[in-house]
Amino acid sequence: MAAVQKLYPRGTVKRIVKAHSNRSVSKNADILIFLDYMLFMQELMREASIRSRKSGEKNISANTVRKVTEVRYLRSISKLPWKSRENI
Repeated sequence: MAAVQKLYPRGTVKRIVKAHSNRSVSKNADILIFLDYMLFMQELMREASIRSRKSGEKNISANTVRKVTEVRYLRSISKLPWKSRENI
């Protein structure tokens, strides 16, 4: 029987989350974190692909991905309930 290849190292994800949040991770929380990460990457690449096609590029460049992330960040800030953005 062939060995099943893992999608990601569960222990590494748990250690990273614990190091950044100073909290332990429950049993299957790392799976949800990984799935959220995959959805984020899928959406990011889809938007970068659309942007690169609109600008006439044949490939997705790092600059295109950077521009998409900046636009997403600015959109997320505009949805915040704060009156002023000086707190950011």
